[in-house]
Amino acid sequence: MMNSADSVESIRVDKWLWAVRVCKTRQIATDLCQREKVLVDGQRVKPSRDVRPGQVVTVKKDGIEYQYRVIKRVGKRVGAPEAAGCREDITPKEALEKLKMIRSSWTPRRPKGAGRPTKKERRDLRKALGK
Repeated sequence: MMNSADSVESIRVDKWLWAVRVCKTRQIATDLCQREKVLVDGQRVKPSRDVRPGQVVTVKKDGIEYQYRVIKRVGKRVGAPEAAGCREDITPKEALEKLKMIRSSWTPRRPKGAGRPTKKERRDLRKALGK
């Protein structure tokens, strides 16, 4: 009996990105490929391109270039612990630090329908933003 994480003969790059939890949905993975945001060994690829173990897949999303080495080909979406064993994250540390900076510069937003902030809330917001 085959396990869902067992290696398969050939796997499309969009399906692999979805299966190893790089993309939330397969449609998002396909869109990234079509918009030329996915590279396999430095080459732009179509969603139907097969991936093999040892290849490096680069995904450009959120302003960062994530890099993954294919360890194992999987045909179905697997759990997070299994997904970690199917790919090796080789994203440069500089890119991850850039992501931290982007996330830290995020400004807080009020929930829709909460109305205008009170004077106290405005003071707290100014204090939090260092103004």
